[in-house]
This record gives sequence, C-alpha cells and structure tokens, in this order.
Amino acid sequence: MTRLARWARAEWGLLYVTVREPLLKLGPRAIPMTIGAVCLTAVLQFVQNQSWGYGFVQDIGSVRAEEPLWLALLRTPLSLFMPALDLPVWGALAQILFVLGIAEICLGWWQTLAIAYVATLAGTLYARIGIALGPHHPLGLPGTDAQVVDTGPSAAVVGLAVYLGWRYGAYVTAGAVVAAMAIEVGVKENLAGKEHLAAIAGVALVCLLSAVRHRGPGRRARSASGFPPIQS
Repeated sequence: MTRLARWARAEWGLLYVTVREPLLKLGPRAIPMTIGAVCLTAVLQFVQNQSWGYGFVQDIGSVRAEEPLWLALLRTPLSLFMPALDLPVWGALAQILFVLGIAEICLGWWQTLAIAYVATLAGTLYARIGIALGPHHPLGLPGTDAQVVDTGPSAAVVGLAVYLGWRYGAYVTAGAVVAAMAIEVGVKENLAGKEHLAAIAGVALVCLLSAVRHRGPGRRARSASGFPPIQS
C-alpha cells in the first residue's frame, strides 16, 4: 500500500466504512431526509422562477439582516433550502445530496438537521452583529449587507463537513474546509464568506460541548474517531 493510500485510509476509512454498507444495502432509502431536502430545494427554485411564486418563496424563506429578528428566526430553517444568490441551483442540489447524505447516514436525520440549523443560525446571527460593529471593525460588515438576501445551504454544508471531519477523525479534511473558507474571506470579503466562518465557529462550539459531555469515567468504549457512530 502506498503512502498516499495509507493516508487516505487513515483520513477517510472510518467514514467510508460507515457510509458504504447502508448505501449498498438500502440505496436511496438510506437517506430519505436528504432526498426530501433535494426535492424541496428543487421545488422552491421552480416556484421562485414563476411570476406568481417569487413573492411567496421570499415570504416564507428569505432572510435579511434588516428584518425583525423574530421573523428571521422563523424563516431560517427553510432558508437552508432556498436558492442562494451566488450558487447555481445544481450546485446547491449537489451540496445537499453529497454532504447531507453522508451526514444522515453517519449521524441520523435529526442530528444532521440540528447541526445544519446551528451552522445556518450562527451565520444569520453573525450578520446582525457584524453590521452593528460596522465596516471598520475586523469582524464588521457594511450597513448595505443588511439588505442582502441571506439564503442557501452553504453554511449548513460547511458546518456539517467540519463536524463530520472532527467526529470521524478526518482532521485534515476538516482543516482544509476551514482554510478554504478563510481564503474565501481573504480573496472575496463578503457576507457569505464571513457567515461561513461564523458557521464553523458555531459548529466548533458544538464539537467542544460534545467532547466535554463524552469525557469522563464510565463511558463505553469509543471508536477510532473518538466517538461511536450514531445511526438513525
């Protein structure tokens, strides 16, 4: 076995083994939530492109920092499946199918949605904090970003990728995702890029709390990833 193959096995072996068997055994039935999310995103994209549907879709899932917080919180769960400004619909569908599909098998559907929501909510709340700090603060944003439509699955996808990397010992992959998001902000400093970093920070807090909860005497034997895989 070559050095690269050994590294790949160490980095992704546990994740691969966890995902492979359910997919081979059940096929699409292994990821019903993910299939539903893909279909929901496609339907919202279709409806938004109709003259009669644009306003409806914006009313149920569009989030802007200038809107009341209660309204943003109400719309945030559905905003994950809304079309994003800088991401073509096929890109959003591919992200959801690949990352949410892996996460659903490894974590179960409810924990996948919870991590996705934490990541998206962290980005949504950061937008308000960043605008309050102003453009001259290192963590701040210009006031015009309050009017930017803040939707799409990218924050959830980034957060889930980092969480899965940490949970299943793919630390290089998780680090690469973090580095890529940091480079994105350096090259193109915009709302979406900084929200991705906020999503990572939110998920990192979840990882820390999970590590503290699982530490201590009397815990059952753990897998090579540090924690036993959770199945739905």
